[in-house]
Amino acid sequence: MFDFRNSGLLLAVLTAAPLALAPQAGAQSVYDDRNAHTLLISPEGDILDYVPEVGEVVISRDRMGRTVLIDRMGNLVATEIPAESYYPPQNGGGNRGLPGVYDPYQQAQPEPRSWDDDVTTASIPDAMPGDQVPLDQMPQDMPYGGPDLPLPADNQPARVVTPEIPVKSNLSRLEITALQVFLDREGVSPGVIDGKMGQNVNKALVAWEQITGETLDPNNADDILERLRLSGGLAIKSYEITAGDAAGPFVASIPDDYAHKAQLPALSYTSTVEMLAERFHMDEGYLRELNPGADFSIPGTIIKVVEPGPAKKGNVARIVANKGLKQVFAYGEDGSLVAAYPASIGSADTPSPSGTVTIERIALDPGYTYNPKVNFQQGNNTKVLSIPPGPNGPVGTVWLALSKPTYGIHGTPEPSKIGRTQSHGCIRLTNWDATELAKMVKPGVTVEFVE
Repeated sequence: MFDFRNSGLLLAVLTAAPLALAPQAGAQSVYDDRNAHTLLISPEGDILDYVPEVGEVVISRDRMGRTVLIDRMGNLVATEIPAESYYPPQNGGGNRGLPGVYDPYQQAQPEPRSWDDDVTTASIPDAMPGDQVPLDQMPQDMPYGGPDLPLPADNQPARVVTPEIPVKSNLSRLEITALQVFLDREGVSPGVIDGKMGQNVNKALVAWEQITGETLDPNNADDILERLRLSGGLAIKSYEITAGDAAGPFVASIPDDYAHKAQLPALSYTSTVEMLAERFHMDEGYLRELNPGADFSIPGTIIKVVEPGPAKKGNVARIVANKGLKQVFAYGEDGSLVAAYPASIGSADTPSPSGTVTIERIALDPGYTYNPKVNFQQGNNTKVLSIPPGPNGPVGTVWLALSKPTYGIHGTPEPSKIGRTQSHGCIRLTNWDATELAKMVKPGVTVEFVE
């Protein structure tokens, strides 16, 4: 039987609610005149043990019309639900506490309930950190019982997702973030997590459906958020910048010219924010948007990041690089799809190979040897150059050498461009996707290029 007090089913729902608790003497509460038949429930599913004061929270409503509380950083504080939804009455009987609330000392234990009977799980605040009001534009001093937000119609047909048809989503920025995080956790990479619906997300949705045999409507926020909860919890978490994070090592900037790159000791990150964005699979600009005014260089700073979850594990026996889709598919020994990644594959000037090749060797944190006689022409460089390793190197943090000389699967210093630009003939992935794939393959795995 589920214990709703500890199950965490009320995951990320914005809420406000009156408690049957008296505020501390002298504290002015925004809920003093509210109905005592409702409860404030924390994101962990527990009854909130205090009454927020005026100015501490903003009252809003989520997309299901429930009253919600968020703090000034966009964190969920509590969700308001009817008391009977939390403690269902036994056989309709009353008790001496809150009306309709089960009293474990006076009544028999109620029958087990399905987790979706009266409790709605997993919602995300419609507010960005630092906003003075939620994105739904409800005023901060909105009285309880104000106008409900329009709810999505239950009879809306599910969207059919195909790689060729862009998805037009009605989700909020944070709900799209939740979708991207869910897909990332499932091993179907959406590329950088930026809270925007695009072709990389679209392709990941199709791949997820191929792996699972299920369908996912990209406009069904409740389904997305419930799946997110089951995949590992909230999409966004707090993170404290450590002394090691702030220490680097960093370089001031990355030159474009390969001859200048070759003179650097390493092609490291240029800042803490760049390093953290890559660690958490995020677009650097989006990380800054989630943390307005944050100084990422100071240890101890608390910031908001997404939680992509652990890397996908498994044994990949075959890779298919689809040039048309700009996507890489990794298959297991039984032929099932294990993972999928957006990719930049070849160009008109430097096309990728055709047919089938194999992985020859795997190098993590590789250096790069530039030879204009066998590689592309970069700038005015006519000599062989040894370029040091680092995440901002030409091949990023991973090099999977293919049996066709000079070609490989590798990372990139510009993850936001993956799937949107062309490469110099190789298969380019984000650094984190390339690293994940590298740990699931071994020499001899086939790579098939298809149109």
